[in-house]
Amino acid sequence: MSNSDSITRVALKKITPDVSGAMGSLHAAAVSAARDAKVEPEILELVRIRASQINGCAFCLDMHTKDARAQGETEQRIYALNAWRETPFFTARERAALALTEAVTLVHQDGHVPDDVYAAAAEVFDDEQVAALIWAATVINAYNRIAIATRMVPGAYQPAQK
Repeated sequence: MSNSDSITRVALKKITPDVSGAMGSLHAAAVSAARDAKVEPEILELVRIRASQINGCAFCLDMHTKDARAQGETEQRIYALNAWRETPFFTARERAALALTEAVTLVHQDGHVPDDVYAAAAEVFDDEQVAALIWAATVINAYNRIAIATRMVPGAYQPAQK
């Protein structure tokens, strides 16, 4: 069955507003923790885009690439993100955050986050920043699953004007 032939999916916010609100609160808390820990907003968008690429979440890719561009991210880096290891475009901090994001997102493959990946993140981020990155990766993975399960349609999202 193609997407155009699919059945209408449940509107989670409408059917389960308390749970949806709790998810929104979790997201807000994770964003606040990252801000308090001084994790660069650009890194957080890279985390969100990379997890969404791995999970194949079109809605979240649309949203977070637009948000990244609105923050000044370059097209070149966005296009190269799925091959970040092979490019010179990312800093050591960004590389560590991306590796940690991939390990969290793909935890089912190894059954854990490898020690070398965690150690690389701990070399360039302090404990509060590592915690914030883990939360950011966890939240976007949850949102990816929600958007995919309910087949949220990409395209209409626009970043907030600053």
